[in-house]
Amino acid sequence: MNNKHDMETLLNLDGIVIEQAGGYWTKFEVREAPITDEMPHGIRYSLTLHDRKGKRIMGFDNAHAVKGFNKGKFKSRKTFDHRHRHSEDEGVIYLFVDANQLLKDFWLEVDKALNTLGFEQEK
Repeated sequence: MNNKHDMETLLNLDGIVIEQAGGYWTKFEVREAPITDEMPHGIRYSLTLHDRKGKRIMGFDNAHAVKGFNKGKFKSRKTFDHRHRHSEDEGVIYLFVDANQLLKDFWLEVDKALNTLGFEQEK
């Protein structure tokens, strides 16, 4: 897909809430931001899955820095792109490739989370 088109698609999702199985829901917050070392793609984003009471179950965002892995090329590196694997997770690095991949990865994790909770998503 066209990277510019993918970014526009992602930006157009800002403010969208989508109901999921079992009363769960997803929420998109996406805005343009200045290009910086922390946000080289020029967007601030939060894509989240919530339970019936509104508690975040998991999500992808770049709202704060997270420390890198303990080894390899990410040793001691801080990054803003990360994902929260569960409600208590402080975040682990997410390697942002492009807007299209972010959406694919998010929906894959939504499906996994809902399946783990016993809810099959309609295909």
